[in-house]
This record gives sequence, C-alpha cells and structure tokens, in this order.
Amino acid sequence: MGRLIARTSVQRLTPNGSRRAPDRLAVEEPLEIRVDGKALAVTMRTPGHDVELAHGFLLTEGVIGAVPDVSSARYCDSVDDEGRNTYNVLDVALGPGVPPPDPGVERNFYTTSSCGVCGKASLDAVRLKTRFSPAADPVVVPFSVLTTLPDRLRAAQRVFESTGGLHAAGLFEADGTLLVVREDVGRHNAVDKVLGWALLQGRIPAAGCVLMVSGRASFELTQKAVMAGVPMLSAVSAPSSLAVDLAAEAGVTLVGFLRGESANVYTGAERISLPAPTPTETEPEQHPVSAAQTP
Repeated sequence: MGRLIARTSVQRLTPNGSRRAPDRLAVEEPLEIRVDGKALAVTMRTPGHDVELAHGFLLTEGVIGAVPDVSSARYCDSVDDEGRNTYNVLDVALGPGVPPPDPGVERNFYTTSSCGVCGKASLDAVRLKTRFSPAADPVVVPFSVLTTLPDRLRAAQRVFESTGGLHAAGLFEADGTLLVVREDVGRHNAVDKVLGWALLQGRIPAAGCVLMVSGRASFELTQKAVMAGVPMLSAVSAPSSLAVDLAAEAGVTLVGFLRGESANVYTGAERISLPAPTPTETEPEQHPVSAAQTP
C-alpha cells in the first residue's frame, strides 16, 4: 500500500503489564492544490487518488462541472531533502474558457471542522451555485438495501482494517451496487475523492445514487452532495442542524444513525421505500348471538 501506512513501535499497556509492540498508522501528509500555477488550498490527506481529490474539490466548489473543464493535472515543485518528489503539490490546469476560481474559494484547509461559512447566506450560496440540483431526482431506494450499506462500506475499508484511523465514503446505486469507496484521514477528502472519481467516470450529476459516509453528516459533506447532484446522503452518525437545513432546501434525502436495522430520516423520506407490514394474527371475528340462539 506504499505511503498509505506507516509503521511505528508503541508501548502496549494491559492489566497484565506492558510491552513494546509494532503498530500501523494511517499516513497523513499535506496536499497543496494549485490551479493554473496559483496556490488554491492546502488539505491534510492520506496520499493516493490525489487527482480524484482535486477534481472532487473543484467540482464541489463550483469551479468545474465536467471532465473537459480540466486540461491536465500534474505533480510539481515538491521535493524532499534528497531531491525526491514528495507528490504533495498538484497543479491543475483549467480547460479553455473555464473561469478561474472565485477569490472565496481560496481557503486553507489545515483545520476543516467547520465549513468556513454558516447560516442562511451559506444555504443561499449553495442553492444558487450548484449546476446539478438533486431536487427532482425520482430515485427510490428500498430500506432493506439502505441498511446493508454501512457494512458493505466497512468491508471495503482496506486501510482502516490495518490502522483503524481513516474515514470512508462510498457511492452506491439504488439497488446497492457499489461503485467506488475511498478512504482518507479527512472525511471531506474521502468524499472529494469519491466525487472526483464520479466526475472522471462521467457520472456527474450522480443521479440515482446514495453517498454513504462512515462518520457524521456535516454541512460541508451535505454541500458536496448537493454540488454533485447526489440525491441521497446517508451517515452512520448524526447530522448537524445546518446539514439538515441545507438538505431540506436542496432536495437531498438525508439519513443519519444508519445502523443495523434502523435509521433516522431527516429529509426526503419519500425516496425510501419500506417493506409491506407483516400480517399479524387477529382474533376470530366475534358474531353477536341472535335472539333465536339464546336459551
């Protein structure tokens, strides 16, 4: 797995004492994304699928909307003390006629626990900016399919299996077919990698799909779903209040606490079909006794 996993030694403590033991860590390194030679953003990510990450990031920031909007993406200007390429700077050249990013896109992603914007202005900006509104998407997903997605996502997390230290995002079709899974130390990066893959595969807008994430559903992740035309976002943990507000305004079905055989549906419940109720035994119909039958 190359630079995805780092090895270290730890002091392992148990009720029976302590001992030195080997351990594996998920690699975390900075990636600087440049557009036409100009630095745009820095994010701490797990190396790998960086071109997808950059495409997904630019898609969800409204800079690009199709494969031809990018003419090239190449690593550059990033070497270690021995002159070797660290692959930590990626320069994306926009296609002819594609406007450069708005100044507001230039953000530093060293800390990304919040989206950087909040309140009604954020909702209005996303609703007006998206090219791929999911509101009219007619997809319906059986609840029996939806409940299988967390386990299927978890089963595909190869690096998490070794390190226990990564988030994951997966894109599924309505019948449960897995299209792609990506892992990263940042949940937003994992989603960008998935949506970047979808863009490069000609699957944007992601109509008829479910975006499944391994953690909570934040405003930022909901925003990314809206920008990519994803009609359903499901998470194993809770959404934030602003995520619910945005999902409601944009027409995204938002599902949280998807665990086992239960879930909370916060918006867009009409896109989830439930099985028919199981018939229950009823007592035999009681007929009144007629006058002729009375003793």
